[in-house]
Amino acid sequence: MKAELLIRRGVLAFALAGLLGAGAYAQDPTAQQQDVPSDKKDIKHDKKDLAKDRADRNADQRDINKDKHDLTKDRADRNADQRDINKDKSQLASDAKTYGANSSQVQTDRKDLRADRTDRNADQRDINHDKKDLANDRTDRNKDQRDINKDKRDLHKDRKDLRHDRRGH
Repeated sequence: MKAELLIRRGVLAFALAGLLGAGAYAQDPTAQQQDVPSDKKDIKHDKKDLAKDRADRNADQRDINKDKHDLTKDRADRNADQRDINKDKSQLASDAKTYGANSSQVQTDRKDLRADRTDRNADQRDINHDKKDLANDRTDRNKDQRDINKDKRDLHKDRKDLRHDRRGH
């Protein structure tokens, strides 16, 4: 029984000595002080990344706004062309009834109708192109926002590491 007690005390003393030694090593300021310049460098790098990502996101948002404006304008143009087509169709029918199917008025109406349809189709192509650009701009902006969020997390972590290293924990 005395031997068991001595062994237990010996193991406890050894464990306590190990804990104190580990605590003293953890309190060694030189090892953690060396991390401070590294942490400062990381923070500076994170701030630069964050600024670049914010600039990218803002540029993408400006592109989105521009493409939205273009899209609205193209839709208005297309709708105006469709109104012209409808007007030309009714004029063509009226002139064909009044002057005959092969009159100069009817031929002029047909020419106007073809031109308006061509314009409308060009406007529709512009709309489709603007929609594609808009989708790409939104994708880019969202990616940049995700990068910003990641950089914020990195910056927060690096600042936490710096505080931890300065306190010597």
